[in-house]
Amino acid sequence: MNTAVATVFIIDDDPAVRDSLSMMIEQEGITVKAFESGQTFLEAYQQECRGCAVIDVRMPGMDGLQLQKEMVNRKVLLPIIFLTGHGDIPMSVGAIKLGAVDFLTKPITREKLLAAIRPALRESEKIIAQVASTEEAKSLLASLTEREHEVMALALAGFPNKEIARRLGISHRTVEIHKSKIMHKTGAINLLDLASIAHEGGFLA
Repeated sequence: MNTAVATVFIIDDDPAVRDSLSMMIEQEGITVKAFESGQTFLEAYQQECRGCAVIDVRMPGMDGLQLQKEMVNRKVLLPIIFLTGHGDIPMSVGAIKLGAVDFLTKPITREKLLAAIRPALRESEKIIAQVASTEEAKSLLASLTEREHEVMALALAGFPNKEIARRLGISHRTVEIHKSKIMHKTGAINLLDLASIAHEGGFLA
């Protein structure tokens, strides 16, 4: 599967619908990959994939809502647009609560389809940027020693160097050295910046 280009993944058991949707989207110069079932999509999906998924709700076997739940469980980061001829309010509310970005009913016009896909692709780029930022922060924090983590936690909690030294049983000068190393390793320019990195990397709730 091509993972480098933003792609619209169509999952629908009706070949005529797959062909129609593919044609409408490809006319915009957007790459499309179509699948006849949720299972075939999941088998082909790779974590590096970017784009969005257009999913039919009513499918034999794994239906669209079941596929959405499985994508959430597998941390598939594609924004989801549901497409159905049998939609109802409770169904759409449930789907959107699970993270779907839109819920469209068949038959769908090209204009409405593209109006849903364009923001979904933009959302995909935001998600990818967020994941990259989080991974970078985790990597920076992983470079710290156990003692540096302890010093950082106390510094971010607002304790002055003297109190950090007292709590950890080390000298004031040693605390300063640790803080200097922490700032250097993380690239933080001040405590506020360090707090942002710590939050991004999951060190702070």
